[in-house]
Amino acid sequence: MAEVLLVIDLQNGVCSENGSILDHLQELLTFVNQRIDRYRAAARPIIFVQHEDEGLIYGTTSWQLHPDLHHAPTDTSIRKTHANSFFHTNLQETLVDLGVKKIEFVGAQTEYCIDGTMKFAHGLGYENMVYTQATSTYPSNGLSAAAIIDWYEGIWQGRYAQVLSRK
Repeated sequence: MAEVLLVIDLQNGVCSENGSILDHLQELLTFVNQRIDRYRAAARPIIFVQHEDEGLIYGTTSWQLHPDLHHAPTDTSIRKTHANSFFHTNLQETLVDLGVKKIEFVGAQTEYCIDGTMKFAHGLGYENMVYTQATSTYPSNGLSAAAIIDWYEGIWQGRYAQVLSRK
């Protein structure tokens, strides 16, 4: 079964916003790089998805991938303008061309682009997986980032993805 690592929105302007930093960012970057290295060693595809909007203008420092990521020129890049990474992009065509049946998700933000893309991928018939704490977000609406991440992992488990423990 062909498998891909989908790295969503780990961009400078997403990882750090108005003086705030994504929850557990350094731990997340370390884990994502471990996954990238493992996929690269197994010759499995890696796709980086980058969001664009008025705060993340294409080509700007904010739009660029976080400099600590193990990004390589051979990795595929997808530009998007919507929380759903499939919306008006060539992601579906890319996955079909690669023969992908299984997607591993990492990145940000848990409740927006990760959730939107994961649920859409599920609807398209992909087998989705995500490790615990492999996504991140900011505190919102009185909830801590950790509470939001835990909530979404609970929603995804057994419905939209297999949520795997990192322990």
